[in-house]
Amino acid sequence: MNILLINPPNCGRSIPQEKFGFEFTPKIFRGEPLALEVLAGNLEGYETRILDLKAQEETLADVISEFNPQVVGFTCLTCEANTVLRLSREVKNWKRDITVVVGGIHVGNDPNFFNHSAIDYVVIGLGKASFRDLVSALEENKSPLTIPGVAKTNPSGNLSFIPRQYSREDLVESSAPRFDLVDKYRNHYIIQSLQMNMGFVATAFGCPNNCSFCSLAHIIGSRYLTHSTDCVIRDIKLLGNIPIIRLVDANTFGNAQRAKELCQALAKANFQKHFIIDACADTVVQYPDLFREWKQIGLHTVIIGFEEINNILLSEWKKKNTVSIISQAIKILHDLDISMVGDFIVSPDYSEENFQELARFVEENKVQLPVFTVLTPLPGTPLYESKKNKIVIHDLDYYTLTNAVTLTKIPEKEFYSLLTDLTTRFYSKATL
Repeated sequence: MNILLINPPNCGRSIPQEKFGFEFTPKIFRGEPLALEVLAGNLEGYETRILDLKAQEETLADVISEFNPQVVGFTCLTCEANTVLRLSREVKNWKRDITVVVGGIHVGNDPNFFNHSAIDYVVIGLGKASFRDLVSALEENKSPLTIPGVAKTNPSGNLSFIPRQYSREDLVESSAPRFDLVDKYRNHYIIQSLQMNMGFVATAFGCPNNCSFCSLAHIIGSRYLTHSTDCVIRDIKLLGNIPIIRLVDANTFGNAQRAKELCQALAKANFQKHFIIDACADTVVQYPDLFREWKQIGLHTVIIGFEEINNILLSEWKKKNTVSIISQAIKILHDLDISMVGDFIVSPDYSEENFQELARFVEENKVQLPVFTVLTPLPGTPLYESKKNKIVIHDLDYYTLTNAVTLTKIPEKEFYSLLTDLTTRFYSKATL
């Protein structure tokens, strides 16, 4: 059986560009489709390819004609949902008997969106094991309907599936990611500011926190599943001489003791790499020595979701942070000489004064690379449930975290002008 796994092309639309001509959109990281590499790693015995349409424009029809896959699988973010549905239709038009499967973050949050005749199955949540089970069932002409986490589409009704009870077994650690399947795209996977190649490695899946705007937390029931240190070491070795390793976890330090053990294992392996990780501000404040130890083994950059500089909003969003904790975390990272990417969420309710306050905070605290996104109620999140009656833009193409899908408090053009100015001001002089 031939299996083609597809990373959809760059898509999503921009209100500031389309309506007002504001074109500045920073690109910080260009990364590989690790979710597909992980899926492919658990497909031993099958002829598997990865088509990365973000890295290189290729004609999907030509690839399907040449490779002749029996199964085509897409991964999908929210802003890619319409594109994946369109591409699924095209696949079916070219060859009706291809089995089309869709997985990814948006499926985990809103599986019924893909309950469409162009799609045969959706894989809901962490899919490394369940996708393999689905493929095996198809090959053996068995019914996949009893596989937890897999749903057969039913356009005339609702999706029905058995919820998967996730455990560490779903990580299938015995199967390494197939990094080799994207070798021809490797030069596209870089960190922009350094123009250096970067590889992706997962050390955990899920997050112990439950922020209301996050599209990940509830997909596996707020569980936090960690890979063994041996598994992480193996995957880094497989990436060879790539100098920068991005640990693509929602929260690499979600378990401090385990993060310490991983640090010790990396020190012993002596990789001589630069590491980029995600962490929470309260973790930095609570465990500064842990970050000091990671600095010694190559920790280069910490990505932190600061989100807001307003304690009331932080509490409403179920963040553990306060503005005081955020400031302390920034100071600790500065003292340790660790770079930071600070994620801030700009609410459509912002006034001009709010923009100015945020700019002053970033300037005074010397956040090396602030990233500003727009508060977006993603389907399936608690924020969506609380905001859905206020949403005025329902086209998922605009759910890129750079568009306001609810009404802005100040005139729309002024909102996007201030957002563009804010981004340009800091991004132009950012360093990592």
